[in-house]
Amino acid sequence: MIQPSQTGTRFLSRLPGRRGRRLATALLAVTTTLGGLALLSPGAPRAGASTSQSGSGDCIAHHFASTSSYPIWYTAGCSGHDEPELDPVSSLPGSAQNLTWTAVLPSDGTVPVSSVGPTFWWGGTVTDPNPHALFHQAFVEVQFYPDALVNNCSSDGGFNVSYVPNDFTVCSPVWQVSTQSNAETAAFNAELYQGSSKQPLVMHGGDTIQIYFHVVSPSEGWNVTITDLTTGQSGTIVLNSKYGPLLPAFSTQQIGNSLGWGIVHDTPNAFVWEIGHTSPFSTPAAQYCVPGQVGCDSYDASHWAGFSPLQIKSVTFAGGATPKSWAVVSDFGGTAEVNQYCPSYGGPYCIYPWYSWNSADSAFTYGIDYPGTKFDYGQASQFATAPDCGGPFGPDTTYCDTVLKPSPPETPAS
Repeated sequence: MIQPSQTGTRFLSRLPGRRGRRLATALLAVTTTLGGLALLSPGAPRAGASTSQSGSGDCIAHHFASTSSYPIWYTAGCSGHDEPELDPVSSLPGSAQNLTWTAVLPSDGTVPVSSVGPTFWWGGTVTDPNPHALFHQAFVEVQFYPDALVNNCSSDGGFNVSYVPNDFTVCSPVWQVSTQSNAETAAFNAELYQGSSKQPLVMHGGDTIQIYFHVVSPSEGWNVTITDLTTGQSGTIVLNSKYGPLLPAFSTQQIGNSLGWGIVHDTPNAFVWEIGHTSPFSTPAAQYCVPGQVGCDSYDASHWAGFSPLQIKSVTFAGGATPKSWAVVSDFGGTAEVNQYCPSYGGPYCIYPWYSWNSADSAFTYGIDYPGTKFDYGQASQFATAPDCGGPFGPDTTYCDTVLKPSPPETPAS
């Protein structure tokens, strides 16, 4: 009998464009027929999960553009994914180099936060001194792992975690594409430690946190300081690869200042909740999955409703300025991704989660319309469904950012 771990599902997800995703879906159907995907009940941790050092791990790489002339692929052990993002927009000089996000971490409820995917992150486009880096650019993802204690952040960009309910810990892989092999690899990865210790900075559901990206010196990589305002603890990661410092690639947080090898026409810095993977604590763990597949909880409204949502309170730039506007984009096309696999939109495992403005919390949320939602911007239809914007690989190769209107009244524009 073919077991899920023996199929090519994860490597097929690396194939470019929708062809790769259709093949992955076909193989998932075969796998289900022959052996089934042994997914647990909604969001449950795998049997025996604990805080021991034998945790679960995976490698969730960045999205990329891939064309016949430049067939980019993921390296072994890493997989593709769905990256719906929220972009603060500003033309203020330095806004893409010095910015602080303030957020409240989500909290477990009737299902754990990890049920809808292995990670969410804050990240941005950086310069890459590696002489073989495509466009001399890379992308940092400051990955938060829900219900997880980090055991290891591996040099290949992966992570290994153990199940600890309502805890959050962090790795910060920086992804690059090689002009020699066309492979997407990790230029850097590090664990977030508490202060000067070698112990992970552990945050908890409901904590208010700040993620501060700032340049200290041109000779030193971009500094990422994360502070848990609830506990007063903090830690800093400095992005220095073996080739030198990784620094912000753009000055301004404007739409079009995009990662050259990415598949979206967006801003340099963004928030993303990774979807389209199973939980690290299910069986199979952290596996690529698609809408309509039972156990692919990313696309199921009841799972998002089962925990308290993440709250993105604000972004401020140097001097205290705030975004002029906000935009969203999906690299899989939002509702187009669901309609490709589901007989109809909106049933179990057949929704595409969306960004909303919640007036009760004065914050953006991601998932569904939680109590207090004021604007949901058309729910899943807020995302462009086809790659109608251009980029280095030509016209109609990237998904366009959609500016959210109206802007949240509680967030003054500057």
